[in-house]
Amino acid sequence: MDSDRVVPELTDAQWDRLVRYGVPADVAAGEILVRSGDRWYDLILIESGEVEVVRDALPWVGETVIAAIGERTFFGELGLLNGQRAFLTARASKPGRMLRVDHAALQRLMAEDDELCDILLRTMWARREALRKGPAALTLKIIGTSRSAGSHALRRYAERLELAYTWVDADDPATSASLTGHGFTADDLPVAIVQGENVLGATPGQVAEMLGLAYVNDDERAADLAVVGGGPAGLAAAIYGASEGLRTVLLDSIAPGGQSAATSRIENYLGFPFGVSGDALTGQASLQALKFGVRVFAPCEAAGLEWSPDPLTLSLSDGTLVRARAVIVTTGAQYRTLELDRWAQFEGAGIFHAATALELRQVTGAPVVVVGGANSAGQAALYLAANGCPVRLVVRSENLSTQMSSYLIERLSEDPRIEVHTRTSVTELHGDAALEQVTLAGGTNATVDCRGLFCFIGAQPATDWITQLDRDEHGFVRTGTDIQLLGPMWEGLHRSPLPFETSLPRVFAAGDVRRGSMKRVAAAVGEGSSAVASVHRALAEVSE
Repeated sequence: MDSDRVVPELTDAQWDRLVRYGVPADVAAGEILVRSGDRWYDLILIESGEVEVVRDALPWVGETVIAAIGERTFFGELGLLNGQRAFLTARASKPGRMLRVDHAALQRLMAEDDELCDILLRTMWARREALRKGPAALTLKIIGTSRSAGSHALRRYAERLELAYTWVDADDPATSASLTGHGFTADDLPVAIVQGENVLGATPGQVAEMLGLAYVNDDERAADLAVVGGGPAGLAAAIYGASEGLRTVLLDSIAPGGQSAATSRIENYLGFPFGVSGDALTGQASLQALKFGVRVFAPCEAAGLEWSPDPLTLSLSDGTLVRARAVIVTTGAQYRTLELDRWAQFEGAGIFHAATALELRQVTGAPVVVVGGANSAGQAALYLAANGCPVRLVVRSENLSTQMSSYLIERLSEDPRIEVHTRTSVTELHGDAALEQVTLAGGTNATVDCRGLFCFIGAQPATDWITQLDRDEHGFVRTGTDIQLLGPMWEGLHRSPLPFETSLPRVFAAGDVRRGSMKRVAAAVGEGSSAVASVHRALAEVSE
């Protein structure tokens, strides 16, 4: 952590502007400035002296000094923007003068000084990336089997939030033999070890609670805007809302990114002539959301909505209540599955709904089957083939041209590593603990080796939790002039629903969940940002 990226050199003018936001204090050698486990810890500016960044001692390893930070720079990484508990300790190794910048002052700084904001954000991002690759990653240790749905869910959560963590594969013979010595059995997996504390049968929700990333309303005030769903539409809505002065919270049942994060390559998004992976695009959007002060919480699954004049109340699946003056529903769609025996058994253990680096690590070099005829399936097939997997692309239709872009069809036909099977379906799954083979029927009739079945057969809108909205026969939410049924709460408003507004006043919908949406990343971003304009109009009406 001693490169220019993680320890920026500040000019005199930049340093002078930066220290205006801090509260000075003299510190003694050995004084703890930030302790691991602290939430909403301060940004520490080092005017004189030195700060050691320390990974605390863990049950199996002693304390480690990660870095020593000298004068005219600062201690802090990405977690302080979203309230993540500190996973490292900051300790003064020399006496000196420090300045503390609390969270409110930090948000003012980032809103008022674009140059300093960019320096801080780039440095915090670089530090997180560096910490993910070093000894700091031992502060969150995930032990599981590579073909376990529970383990896959934990790793996906950690990757989506770009947490510093270490993965330990229990399938490795050496690891398996040592599990009993640590007091674990196979029935305990997956295990998460958070700052040395063991969580058996761990879930993303439990890990989020321990890291300080579960929903909590620190000041009891209602948010101006709650965005439910962290895909492109939700991220865009949250960014535009927060950047325009709305106190904004973003809730996602898994982690920010949505289905787009599962896309290995997006080639038709404006401004990326060489393509961009879905997780890279949404990862940068998540960082942008933090920059503008969006409170991001995951996993937080919405379970219901209670309408009232002001505020609205969202209920989460764990019973937590979230109050907000306006809500934008961007929950997108849930993956469809094949009606096959043992499907649930193999999900995460050979069946995937995404083709990213995380899934690739489980199938590299092995034969795989991709099911689906739309762009997402084509991109997945190309990505897997390019990384050493023999690929069979299975499509029920006569040809690929029904749903897939022509540029993808051309690439698939030219790639010798990909076999396209039209008029074909997967009819059986085979394997013991993990998927080993699948049976194809139709245009092709065969049982073939398959270590990974990647399913991209579409999705259905995730709207079961909010049934009081006017929806079409498929469950997609009607908005604006498309609404057919309006409730009695509209009688006193003397207006029609605004663009993207649903059949409930001040409840909006954008992206794939909305009837009539284009089901494209660029369109979802446009809808999410446009919905915020209607939110402002609706909130102005309530404030009058």
